[in-house]
Amino acid sequence: MIKEHLIVLDTETANSIEFPLPYDLGYKIIDRNGNVVARRSFCIYEIYVGEKEMMKSAYYADKIPQYEEELAKGERQLVKLFTARKIILEDMKNFNVKKVFAYNMGFDRRALNNDQAYVTKNKYRYFFPYETEFCCIWNMACQLLLARPSYIKFALKNGYVSDKGNILTNAECCYRYITKNTEFVEAHKGIDDVNIETEILLYCFKQHKKVDTKPYTACWRLVQKKRAEMGA
Repeated sequence: MIKEHLIVLDTETANSIEFPLPYDLGYKIIDRNGNVVARRSFCIYEIYVGEKEMMKSAYYADKIPQYEEELAKGERQLVKLFTARKIILEDMKNFNVKKVFAYNMGFDRRALNNDQAYVTKNKYRYFFPYETEFCCIWNMACQLLLARPSYIKFALKNGYVSDKGNILTNAECCYRYITKNTEFVEAHKGIDDVNIETEILLYCFKQHKKVDTKPYTACWRLVQKKRAEMGA
């Protein structure tokens, strides 16, 4: 029986929230026990180098000096989008990967498609093959972890509440919950965030419960609903 492998990925983007363009793509290929068979960290040349003005206004532009240091050390690769896509598709073929996971997969999928369309001037619009199954760790976590009374109490105790009064369900807060490390701060760099999102995914797997893995941007409402039921 062929062992199942899957990808966990994360992007960091420049440009607008309406049309995000990734300059950072990180991913790991793992089995369901978390064993890593491939690890990649790319800076996308066309955005990172080719769009200097756009990069100045990137949400995490202050991290550019860190990227420069990591590129110099060989910890990240500066590649064109064509090369990044070629490598990830080869990895998927070599390890028989059919499922791609991300925390808020809807965003990352759309962002990578944007890069593909932007770089090819709309000649090609889709980054991944048609048959790829896209799975959202955020949706899984909301169902399995974050709608728990214990998480809601943990979030309220530590002030993990949005300006609108909603319980926060981001990867940083979820990781703080499963590790009980309230000092943890998300790096907001591709491969670094992949590391914590992989741990969240494996924690979800360990629940051994059937769950909806499809991207669902309203999954956070499950947590708010549970909070209302608790009267918290």
